[in-house]
Amino acid sequence: MRRLALLLLVVLLVAAAAPAATAARAAFACAPGGPGSSLPFCRRSLPARARARDLVSRLTRAEKVRLLVNNAAGVPRLGVSRYEWWSEALHGVSDTGPGVQFGGAFPGATAFPQVIGAAAALNAWELVGRAVSDEARAMYNGGAAGLSFWSPNVNIFRDPRWGRGQETPGEDPAVSSRYAAAYVRGLQQQHPRSGGLKLAACCKHFTAYDLDRWGGTDRFHFNAVVAPQDLEDTFNVPFRACVADGAAAAVMCSYNQVNGVPTCADRAFLRGTIRAQWGLDGYIVSDCDSVDVFFRDQHYTRTTEDAVAAALRAGLDLDCGPFLAQYTEPAITSGKVSDADVDAALLNTVAVQMRLGMFDGDPAAGPFGHLGPHDVCTPAHQELALEAARQSVVLLKNGRGKHRAGVLPLRPATHRVVAVVGPHAEATVAMIGNYAGKPCRYTTPLQGIAGYVKQAVHQAGCADVACAGGQQPIAAAVDAARRADATIVVAGLDQKVEAEGLDRSSLLLPGRQAELISAVARASKGPVVLVLMSGGPIDIAFALNDPRIAAILWAGYPGQAGGQVIADVIFGNHNPGGKLPMTWYPQDYLQKAPMTNMAMRANPKTGYPGRTYRFYTGPMILPFGHGLSYTQFTHSLAHAPAQLTVQLAGGRAAAAAATSLLNATRSGGGSSSAGAVRVAHARCEGLSVPVHVDVRNVGDRDGAHAVLVYHAAPRSAVAGAPARQLVAFEKVHVPAGGVARVEMTVGVCEGLSVADRDGVRRIPVGEHRLMIGELTHSVTIGVEQLGV
Repeated sequence: MRRLALLLLVVLLVAAAAPAATAARAAFACAPGGPGSSLPFCRRSLPARARARDLVSRLTRAEKVRLLVNNAAGVPRLGVSRYEWWSEALHGVSDTGPGVQFGGAFPGATAFPQVIGAAAALNAWELVGRAVSDEARAMYNGGAAGLSFWSPNVNIFRDPRWGRGQETPGEDPAVSSRYAAAYVRGLQQQHPRSGGLKLAACCKHFTAYDLDRWGGTDRFHFNAVVAPQDLEDTFNVPFRACVADGAAAAVMCSYNQVNGVPTCADRAFLRGTIRAQWGLDGYIVSDCDSVDVFFRDQHYTRTTEDAVAAALRAGLDLDCGPFLAQYTEPAITSGKVSDADVDAALLNTVAVQMRLGMFDGDPAAGPFGHLGPHDVCTPAHQELALEAARQSVVLLKNGRGKHRAGVLPLRPATHRVVAVVGPHAEATVAMIGNYAGKPCRYTTPLQGIAGYVKQAVHQAGCADVACAGGQQPIAAAVDAARRADATIVVAGLDQKVEAEGLDRSSLLLPGRQAELISAVARASKGPVVLVLMSGGPIDIAFALNDPRIAAILWAGYPGQAGGQVIADVIFGNHNPGGKLPMTWYPQDYLQKAPMTNMAMRANPKTGYPGRTYRFYTGPMILPFGHGLSYTQFTHSLAHAPAQLTVQLAGGRAAAAAATSLLNATRSGGGSSSAGAVRVAHARCEGLSVPVHVDVRNVGDRDGAHAVLVYHAAPRSAVAGAPARQLVAFEKVHVPAGGVARVEMTVGVCEGLSVADRDGVRRIPVGEHRLMIGELTHSVTIGVEQLGV
């Protein structure tokens, strides 16, 4: 998000600078005796949209256009305060946006693990959202935050170089969808009857946005050429879940174009897909300056008035930036847009404010009025941040020790003196990633490790993460390792390597970090443990293949408690159970897959390798879903059907489809190529595959295990079907020697369907395979024609 627009907007719209805290407070219009207290828009008994319609009808044109932007001006004559829409809460309340101000009674907020790590945990997403919601609403009550939070980021982590991949739930549509809906529910806590909201979440950045700056191309000028098949089964999937399952109050459109049309000016996307198909009950906001970008940078329209018309008529409701405030009145005067277009946009934004209780009088009298400074950085929230980070750690390697299955966990009684080296050994800010706020406190890796051992000897080995140049203190780190009972190297990336506006050019560790790690491994007299902090994947083949590096952990960006978490895992206070949410590719993958190529599927003719575990079958460093434990688990299938029949809905189209499928089967097409039925023609309600799995812990430690269910469609049924696709997952805690049953359900229309080349969802007829760890189970799907 670009800051220039914000600065200009403040200059343009705020005539008298009020204190920052005032900008976030509710309208005083509806307080007892307030200017609007007797008017319909203040009547809580009316539906939110009726109240919004009444308020909008009372505004002048000049007043309306000043409400079309993130720094919305007040309407003093009606008692409506100005409001800053832009607040962030990606993994904790953040002051990245201007709507949040730390200080005074709110010096900080709980910093949970960055989203890519949270995805690895496969658990606790809604709980974290609820904790963040408590802290955000408390800050709103204290005048230090708004109620509209532009989180989460649910873009698919398509390319390993993307600097913002850290903000996302990873590369898998199923994981991203579950995360999106859960986190949104946690943030919003929508009332089941009234539709009232605690906060208003916003899913971003719609759609096919996953390039910031690479190879001379940036996000402000990029036209993402995307096939309908990839839109349907990859890029749009998490956004659909956000709206349809999570009931998100907002969606943010992105900077880039998709197939030649800016997403913030794409009527088919905004009005068609998001509102008509998915049923958004809320507003659509631009990424900051996106309207200005498609006018000035992309030259999509000839005039500013045409740009206003393109945005409003496409379905944009709110502009993060000054563009609509500056140019909407001239656009109305010239006939490019109408007052009704403006009213329609405001109806969507103001209705969300009504649902948030911003026009219900004094916030202290509302259902969340009790929240205050004592509800921020609470012991319970900080413990949740610690536990969420523990569950996010992924054990990548655990080499065999002399007497045990793995070197980890280390034993404090045996490993009394531990060398702690590497550029992240004393990490603080680096642990919280981007779009973070000010944490309650930090525990560095050095501090966490020192709490377990008699002596922790620190030598950085690298001056910083870049670790560039000939003056790096590698020799001192090597000497420390030579003297210690064990060595822990904390290395990886930070926001100077991967960030918004900064995509990577390499998958290798920066500078001389690999040299440091190998030198320490050669010198250490005890086991060497490598801990990696990063958002994106790293080519660590050298470390995986080096027997002197006994164990490797990936910690993502673990949040404020990261150092404690790392120590807890290394010394066995927590048994790791995280799973990688993205594929780790070798460095040479980058030469075969330009970031600008949006195709998910491989193209053997050109040598293009495809993307993510669903379509890429080339060599990899570590696969999606990889993650070891200090114990061992086995699976046995307790229940799943072997056959299932899809009934077709009535109607001529469905009948014709059924006849075609039945004829194909009779003509000898076989179960693997007998065809596929459109999801739109199937009776989907209640159509599901129950999958019950018994998980046995056959090791000697209690542990948590993520059961991952993958699906493979009949071969050749639909061109371009994924090699395999995650369709269900659950995490379960199993004591040593114990058994736990995990009961999951796979919806046939959602989980067993695939998108064809035209982006149409189809259910292949024939033998489907479900893969769960070492198990494979077949389900044969047939079709039944009902009466027309």
